[in-house]
Amino acid sequence: MLDKYFGFYILIFLLTLSLTFALEKKLIPSLKRKAKQPIYEDGPNWHLKKSGTPTMGGLAFLIASSLALFLSAVIGYVVIDINVGLAICISLLYAILNSLIGVLDDISKLRHKENQGLTPMQKLVLQFVCAAVFLVLRRIILKDEPTLSFAFGEVNLGFWYYPLSLLILVGLVNFANLTDGIDGLASSVAFSVSISLFYISVALNIENSIISASLIGVSLAFLIFNMHPAKIFMGDTGSLFLGALIASCGFNLHNPIILTFICGVYVLEGISVIIQVVYFKLTHKRFFKMAPFHHHLEKCGLSENKICIIAILGTFIFSLPAYIFYLP
Repeated sequence: MLDKYFGFYILIFLLTLSLTFALEKKLIPSLKRKAKQPIYEDGPNWHLKKSGTPTMGGLAFLIASSLALFLSAVIGYVVIDINVGLAICISLLYAILNSLIGVLDDISKLRHKENQGLTPMQKLVLQFVCAAVFLVLRRIILKDEPTLSFAFGEVNLGFWYYPLSLLILVGLVNFANLTDGIDGLASSVAFSVSISLFYISVALNIENSIISASLIGVSLAFLIFNMHPAKIFMGDTGSLFLGALIASCGFNLHNPIILTFICGVYVLEGISVIIQVVYFKLTHKRFFKMAPFHHHLEKCGLSENKICIIAILGTFIFSLPAYIFYLP
């Protein structure tokens, strides 16, 4: 059964799609002059030819999604339900705060003309602060309980809900950032994750349906410019925004754990880096040819477009348990 607001979700999708496309076309010439991406020297050597591709393209979908979601929040607050508007605002605030961390990181890289921005510790501290603010706002304003909702009922985690939530929030944001390593991959995964989120949310959760509709629009529009060979990169400005907005969706569904399935490709990318580092420290050998996992696939001879297709299909497969455990 379709949600009675389905037409509104389509309008949000079309608005973010068209706005992102228009803004990206305007931004590319300007960013070509001012924001050329430094390439990671320890990455695949064939990536060096991408040096000079403009970055910070995430600014376009940050603006487009923020405008669409703020408009949706106002309509939700006035017409639908107060909590719908408030939930969208809290999710959007969390995504913008993380995107600002990405802006600082990108500007630092551009200033030093190398692929090293903020230190990992600086980013982690800022991300944990953002995640804590997000959880506090949801607790105070939306009266969130430390429970997880499943198809079979609710599970109360008590105190452990909060450290688990912080871990999921910060982990997914960083794993989304790691996924942004080849042309089209981050936007492809965000697109397929958003489709899964929309499927699981429609007719059950209005605010999540609105957010995921906007995510489908921005990721699809950006993918047009970002697929191989990329005309622009999203930068940390974009990947941290997408990762945070996606991570917030699990809390609108009152079960952040299902994100570990829906965002299975993100999790795989993050875990591949952890395995590589630990294995190398223990054996002084590499477990993968290169980490994150998408670089391993590149080293195995797969093209960037093929890896993107595999990631999209993988997202839908990883999402199946979420459908089973969450949908009534």
